[in-house]
Amino acid sequence: MEDKAKGKAKEAYGAIIGDEEKKAEGRAQQRKGEAKEQATQKVRTRRAQEEARQAEKERDRQERKDKGLLGGVTDTLSGGDRRS
Repeated sequence: MEDKAKGKAKEAYGAIIGDEEKKAEGRAQQRKGEAKEQATQKVRTRRAQEEARQAEKERDRQERKDKGLLGGVTDTLSGGDRRS
């Protein structure tokens, strides 16, 4: 964000004084800032996706565990294990 703000200021300054090079430099700095923001957002998105995958794996693991425990309790209560 800092690069974008500095770039805008530099571009505005160049426009005020009539310096085309300064304006171009400001636009380039804004593009640099935008690229940094996009890269940061991609990293955040990847991180969030990985966290979601891990949470889903944990949920699935817990569901399998819960089903196993409930199955064992049900069999024991119904006497299914005693007849074997």
